[in-house]
Amino acid sequence: MKTKQEPVTLHLDPGARSPSKLEFIRKEIVRNKYVYLMIVMVMAYYGIFHYGPMYGLLMAFQQNYSLSHGIWGGEWIGFEHFRTFFDSYYFGRLLKNTLILSFYSIILGFPAPILLAILLNEVRSSKFKRVVQTVSYLPHFISIVVVVGILKTFSSLDNGLFNIVRSFFSLEPVMFFTEVDMFRPMYILSNIWQGAGWSSIIFLAALAGIDSQLYEAAKIDGAGRWKQFLHVTLPGIIPTIIVLFILRMGGIMNADMQKVLLMQTAPTYEVSDIIATFVYRVGVQQANFSYAAAVGLFNGIINLIFLIITNMISRKANQTSLW
Repeated sequence: MKTKQEPVTLHLDPGARSPSKLEFIRKEIVRNKYVYLMIVMVMAYYGIFHYGPMYGLLMAFQQNYSLSHGIWGGEWIGFEHFRTFFDSYYFGRLLKNTLILSFYSIILGFPAPILLAILLNEVRSSKFKRVVQTVSYLPHFISIVVVVGILKTFSSLDNGLFNIVRSFFSLEPVMFFTEVDMFRPMYILSNIWQGAGWSSIIFLAALAGIDSQLYEAAKIDGAGRWKQFLHVTLPGIIPTIIVLFILRMGGIMNADMQKVLLMQTAPTYEVSDIIATFVYRVGVQQANFSYAAAVGLFNGIINLIFLIITNMISRKANQTSLW
């Protein structure tokens, strides 16, 4: 026998009210206070050391910055420093050398950690894999000054390793640091040696995040190691590769000034003088802060343009982008 069910009536307390957004935010901050504390420290770092100094870009539009007069006390000249730089003898050479070093670094240096990570991922011996990872990471922790010192020792005329190898092929010894044709190869190859192992960490993490069931399904379908790489491994790390490539393009004008400066010699100025070293000479050595700020601002704008264009192309091509 069916009984008629009584309708359920909800009695709401008129005095009760839903928590406001401010109360919700306050409780969230109290609950995760240590996480937000770490975020505050990171934001403070970027605010003080990255965004705060951008106020000084105003000096790029002044005759010459003076500590006694401050930012607002100088004579405003508009874009005069930019015109001077574009019309100078050094502009073409600086732009060319900077782009060539960055281009070669991307073409040769960017794929190196990807290849290293893929090869390490295929290693089945965990002990051997750990040894190779440790050995490849170590150069990252060596100071650039020490790296350049090692290069100078290896390239010396007196029992330098490079010249010893050349002697095996009956070649005359050369002074590598004074050879124009040797500057770029030494700079790029030493960068790869120093940074490939460390940069491979993020690609190893991306490879570890690929679902192992995809490999099992590929094996069932008869895919070999090469096809597994093409259809499982590569698509799994493509988003990571694209994001890092966009960031790399955003710093295309940022060659390693410290290393270039240490490797520079008078005979190699033709190929080693870049925008960053020019800013150092003008701003620090000649104390022409306004002109150096204008050149540095131009350098940053070019980086921003490359970043936006690369991100836009990536977003339209494969729906992967930074924003």
